[in-house]
Amino acid sequence: MKSRILIIGACGQIGTELTLALRTRFGADKVVASDIREGNVELMSEGHFELLDATDLKAVEDIILFHNVETVYLMAAMLSAVAERFPAKAWHLNMTSLFNILNLGKEKKIKKIFWPSSIAVFGETTPAHNTPQLTVMEPSTVYGISKQTGERWCEYYNKKFGVDVRSIRYPGLISYTTEPGGGTTDYAVDIYHRALKHGNYRCFLEEETVLPMMYMEDAIRATIQIMDAPKKAIKIRSSYNLSGVSFAPEDVAESIKKHLPDFSITYEPDFRQAIADTWPASIDDSAARNDWGWKHEYGLEEITDVMLENLRGKY
Repeated sequence: MKSRILIIGACGQIGTELTLALRTRFGADKVVASDIREGNVELMSEGHFELLDATDLKAVEDIILFHNVETVYLMAAMLSAVAERFPAKAWHLNMTSLFNILNLGKEKKIKKIFWPSSIAVFGETTPAHNTPQLTVMEPSTVYGISKQTGERWCEYYNKKFGVDVRSIRYPGLISYTTEPGGGTTDYAVDIYHRALKHGNYRCFLEEETVLPMMYMEDAIRATIQIMDAPKKAIKIRSSYNLSGVSFAPEDVAESIKKHLPDFSITYEPDFRQAIADTWPASIDDSAARNDWGWKHEYGLEEITDVMLENLRGKY
């Protein structure tokens, strides 16, 4: 049997599009999607799918052995806003799932691992503009703490046991394919849905809150690109900074108004504002650009064009 790729958390915001991209590239038979719940029709119908609890080591190992998996993308996680409501559950999911995969790598049962980190690893003491690759990290959220901890364990397993684990710190991600998943940056997805459906949007962040963002296609390309890179090119084994474009809610609103002149936005910040205030406004990702050739393609205007174009039919 030929070796396969396993995506854990395949039905989530990133996992769905990553699964489809990997199937397009390698063939449906080479990619096994898995999640604790079923996903959309396209994901379920076009290739292997397994119901899987990422915290169940035996179940994970059984699927890896059954499908002859060599590469794992561990995308299962509880995101920032949801994790603040369920901190113990978030910690259990985010950390136990990572240890399961790292230990299977240590035991040579898989050869290569991708694990996503996030800009949530940064905090109020981190330089907010052009945030360096190596800097102060004092996260103030459960999600951020779990990601910072995960980075340290990834580097440890690489240095101590030679586990080939690779990671990038995702900024806020924007996609028309899946619904917002409970993250602090998800206003930048929901706003396009609301603009087309209602002609207005009530934003849970202040209008001038600048955060690093990225169109999903760029994020998927970066994820596959870092996994394609030669092992010697991956010089950072905690997680690479990754950047696309930085903007605030008021910038998105102005971009939408170019297409929908009657669109309106109001601002009613909630608890997510406090989370956003601890995150960077812009990211220095020169290490990723120098080490494995990363370069983003989508700016805000391009993002707005593609989001509105692809969501119009839905409403």
